[in-house]
Amino acid sequence: MRAGDLPQLVLAGVIAAVVGFFTAFPLVLSGLHAVGANSGQAASGLFVLCLGMGLLGLYFSLRYRMPIGITLSTPGAALLIGSGAPGGGFRAAVGAFLVAGVLIVTTGLSRRLTGWVNAVPRQLAAGMLAGILLPICTVPVRALAHIPGSAAPVVLVWAAASRLCSRWAVPLATATAAIAIVLHPPAGGLRLTGLAPHLSLTEPRLTFAAAVGIGIPLYLVTMASQNIPGIAVLGSNGYEPPVRPVLIGTGAASMLGAPAGGLPLNLAAITAAMIAGPAAHRDPARRWIAAVANAVGYLVLGCAAAFVTALSAAASPMLIETVAGLALLGALGSSLATALSEERHREAAVVAFLVSASGQSVAGIGSPFWGLLAGLGFLGLRWKPKANDR
Repeated sequence: MRAGDLPQLVLAGVIAAVVGFFTAFPLVLSGLHAVGANSGQAASGLFVLCLGMGLLGLYFSLRYRMPIGITLSTPGAALLIGSGAPGGGFRAAVGAFLVAGVLIVTTGLSRRLTGWVNAVPRQLAAGMLAGILLPICTVPVRALAHIPGSAAPVVLVWAAASRLCSRWAVPLATATAAIAIVLHPPAGGLRLTGLAPHLSLTEPRLTFAAAVGIGIPLYLVTMASQNIPGIAVLGSNGYEPPVRPVLIGTGAASMLGAPAGGLPLNLAAITAAMIAGPAAHRDPARRWIAAVANAVGYLVLGCAAAFVTALSAAASPMLIETVAGLALLGALGSSLATALSEERHREAAVVAFLVSASGQSVAGIGSPFWGLLAGLGFLGLRWKPKANDR
């Protein structure tokens, strides 16, 4: 390896960590607050996620000498924002996180369950995800009407950066929001004490409604929108990732992190393209170094979890959700494109989209679960057996 190669690899990994962190943390904090977490529990959740992403990323990259990036389920965080606090409060949400982790481990252990997950048409899963994302992505529009002084600079910076340097659009929008908070602090001022990284443990409470309404959809969107695309990104760059060990490892780590407020962990997809592709290094055999730098970057950034939580707590919730909505616009676009990509699944995907976007809970179970169920039911009504199936 030439002397100039190492800085290139390290820089690629660090940039991916910065982009991943500043894209994800507004979603994580908004999602955890939505399901009942207080500021201390939200800060703990963000910290344990960074810890898990860093340690697992280090292990898998060093063990397999591949650019295996580990990240959190951003669609899962978006799902929490739309789900709201379950009956039983944050303890029930933590129980749902635990259920999702158990299902991910079980998938890694069972080829049959993996087959069932793969059997769900990707158009339906994308329709459900688009329905989850839609209400969040409309927040910037509403924020421009209700808090224009704070929201307009954030949206303008994001729009300009999207045109000039798209990968930095969300970090720059986040920085703009932070400046707005500092320039217009709350009446009581900013509380910047006790900002050392910490874990706040919550005893899980297993409830049927939270398990079905949050845990199962969280598992499904994590698999369909993160792990499967992550495998595809690595495969397209010539790698054969150790899928079962990764699923078992990320699922087990998700279970361990759940009491601290951690969402499910999974293979990176978007940031994986930054560390596994030619932009990281021309030699595929060297790109694992970028993944190591990425993992170390997450460990360092995790130390700022309490600070960014305190800063976010001082802002209008709509301002933080504005950043989250801007960060998810790309995911919404790709989800809609996938949902509508095949005519035979299009109407079922639209049904899943509409029911999921409605935000309506039935029997205490959130709309994403009913959206997927409605899409599958509609698809079943349209199914016609072939002659040789009769």
